[in-house]
Amino acid sequence: MNPILQAQQSHKSIRQYTEQPIDDALLRQLIQSAQGAASSSFIQAYSLVQVTNKENRAKIAALAGGQKWIESAAEFLIICADLTRVEYCSIEEGLGELEGNAEHFIAATTDATFMAQNLMLGAESVGLGAVFIGGIRNDPAQVAEMLNLPKQVYPIFGLCLGYPDAEPDLKPRFPVDVILHKDSYDSSRCKNDVTAYDAQIHAYYQSRDENQKNSNWSAQTAGAVQKKKREHMLSFLQQQGFLKR
Repeated sequence: MNPILQAQQSHKSIRQYTEQPIDDALLRQLIQSAQGAASSSFIQAYSLVQVTNKENRAKIAALAGGQKWIESAAEFLIICADLTRVEYCSIEEGLGELEGNAEHFIAATTDATFMAQNLMLGAESVGLGAVFIGGIRNDPAQVAEMLNLPKQVYPIFGLCLGYPDAEPDLKPRFPVDVILHKDSYDSSRCKNDVTAYDAQIHAYYQSRDENQKNSNWSAQTAGAVQKKKREHMLSFLQQQGFLKR
């Protein structure tokens, strides 16, 4: 198989790392390569904050729900949607300040996410392990204050990078036929698709080498989504200048 396709299909979230540091030149090369990701209208509306301060890492780990790998990873980056440069050029070109349009929020968020996925894939291609940390959104205001994030910037998620000290099992994804619709969306498939996938994931959880459990995709997903509403996010985003209209 093509090595890129193989790498894409082999992704595993890594939460245990060796003490080996990541060479700074390699990190910068990975970030530069990640910048090759697609960008909406070439706005490149993202920034990364490299968190090296141990006290701040510990605080963020606690805010994220006790995710200790934030502290043990060789590198921890905060991926931010960033419209500051976009607003600057808009003002300079006589088109005024940004007004918090939903479209601009979507463009910045997708720009940053495309870049971050490229960064993870590149890191994995050179033998590093990684995991995204959505838990920073438990208290984004405190994270923003800690990192001195200005208006028009918000932290989307964190990224742990390091050399793996574990080899977790590979989780099976939805079959392509579940997520691929032809010409129009077929809602009638949902029940059967989810039921079949629940059985597959239950078998996976029962067979893996570590952390076996009696669960399935529906139970995990419903709990994750309904217990992580983070209703503070809208007001925080509006305070940062997003989603005002």
